[in-house]
Amino acid sequence: MAYDNTCKYLAEKFPDAFVQWLLPLEQPTTIQVLKTELIQEPIRADSLTFLQADNQILHLEFQTLSYSNPPLPFRMLDYYVRLKRQYSCSVNQVVLFLQQTTSEQAFVSEYTDTNTQHCYRVIRLWEQDPNLLLSVPGLLPFATLSQTNSPRTLLEQVANRIATIEEPNQQADLLACTQVLAGLRFEKNLIRQLFRSETMRESVIYQEIREDGLLEGRQREAMLFVTRQLTRRVGAIAPIIQEQIQTLSVEELENLGEALLDFSEVTDLENWLNQSQP
Repeated sequence: MAYDNTCKYLAEKFPDAFVQWLLPLEQPTTIQVLKTELIQEPIRADSLTFLQADNQILHLEFQTLSYSNPPLPFRMLDYYVRLKRQYSCSVNQVVLFLQQTTSEQAFVSEYTDTNTQHCYRVIRLWEQDPNLLLSVPGLLPFATLSQTNSPRTLLEQVANRIATIEEPNQQADLLACTQVLAGLRFEKNLIRQLFRSETMRESVIYQEIREDGLLEGRQREAMLFVTRQLTRRVGAIAPIIQEQIQTLSVEELENLGEALLDFSEVTDLENWLNQSQP
């Protein structure tokens, strides 16, 4: 999705900004962005930043939805074990929830099982003080989602900060990323009004965002169609099930569109989701 790719791009382009924000160090250090494929069965983390001097790994996970399969706490444990085995150093994990939600999952910061407990940090951007995010260019796109009593004023502040960036390519990249993430909170017309600039088209990430946008458009259309048909067949759908449906690919939504013709109650939908996403 465009949100994930935008966050990954920012973490790789401005790793020092994320280290300064999430893992403050007393002295500067060399930062290397690691490949995100981990050993054993291929699995990818959103962003891995390796701090060579202090022999630490900063693992960032960006979340727009509270639901995930497998559940996020278990995934964080899985990532931790693989990273520890592969790099044999200290691993600091941070989950950043981008879009405001009241879901309990956004407030869980550990995995607990019979004989296992694993903790990690959780940051909900809508609770974050915007001052630090506004002071570091690489974090400006995230400032649009931070704590504020006046969202429009905050968006104007971000726009003004980006306008002062002198390096054209950096300005274009941050402009494109900011418009994507701001879409989680603001209306498109307001975003276009405050961020009118042809320089965005020069961004290296702009074409990627456009391509992702086309795919998301197909997925959104398929999801809306399937949701309407499901409501007619089985009635109102619980929010947690709606989040599961939002994670389906276009192909999976098309399969659900065919399967729902045989549904008569919500349990049929739940069974189908459990079978398709074990």
